[in-house]
Amino acid sequence: MSGHSKWATIHRAKEVTDQKRGQAFTKITNSIIIAVKEANGITDPNSNFKLRLALDKAREVNMPKDNVQRAIDRASGASGAGTIDEMVYEGYGPGGVAILVEAATDNRQRTVQEIKNIFDRAGGSLGSPGAVSFLFKKLGLILVNKGANAEETTLKLIDLGAEDVEEVEDGIEVYVAVEIFEEMKKKISEAGLVVIKSELVSKPTTLVPVAEAKAAAKILNLMEKLDSHDDVLKVYANFDIPEEVLEQVKNNSDLAKSD
Repeated sequence: MSGHSKWATIHRAKEVTDQKRGQAFTKITNSIIIAVKEANGITDPNSNFKLRLALDKAREVNMPKDNVQRAIDRASGASGAGTIDEMVYEGYGPGGVAILVEAATDNRQRTVQEIKNIFDRAGGSLGSPGAVSFLFKKLGLILVNKGANAEETTLKLIDLGAEDVEEVEDGIEVYVAVEIFEEMKKKISEAGLVVIKSELVSKPTTLVPVAEAKAAAKILNLMEKLDSHDDVLKVYANFDIPEEVLEQVKNNSDLAKSD
C-alpha cells in the first residue's frame, strides 16, 4: 500500500470520528445544496447523480432526515435562505506538494481570504485557477469490503472489469472513470460484494515523495487545517509519505503539532 493510500485510509477513519460533530452535517448540507443547484433544481436523486452521492454520504453518517430535507428545501429555494456557491482552490504546500480544495460558501471573499491565510501560515501558497488541477484526475472511488479472502475479492473485481484496484487497510479501493461509476457500483453489488462507500474524487496522477518526518508533519498539518475549515468539502494532495514516516508523525506529538 502506498503512503498516499495509507493517509487516505487514516483520513477515512477520522471522518467516522468527525461525524459526531455538527461540522460533518454542515458539509453534507452544502454538498446537497450544490448538487441541486448544479442540476438546475432537480431534487429527485434518481435524476441527479451528485445528489444521490450526497444522500449516500448523509446515510453513512446517520444525518437526520429532517436535516436532509431542510438542505433540499434550501437548495430548491423553498426555505428562502441565501445561496451557496461551489469553489475550487488550488495551491502548493511545503515541499512543492500540489493541493486541491473543494469548498462551498455563501461568502466568496471571506472564504478565499481564510483559505489563503491557512496556506500562508503553513509555508504554502494559494495559486490561481488551473495552477495544480492538471495534476489530478476526476474519478469514481468505490471502497469494497475485502470479505473472507481479499485476494479472491480482488480477482473478482478484476473479472468485473475493474482495472485500478488496490488493497488498503479498510477495504479494496476501485477507481473507475466517472462515466462508468454507477454501472460499476451496480455490477459490484450484484456480484455479491459489499460496497462500503462510494464517491467522486480527484486522484493525483503523479506523486511527490516526502521522506522526512518534519516536512511530512507540516504537510499533514496543513491538510488538517484546510479540512477542518467549515466551508471546505474535500481536500486532495499529491504527496507520498512512507508508512514509517506517517507512524513517526503519528507517534510524536511535537511533530504532529508542527506549523
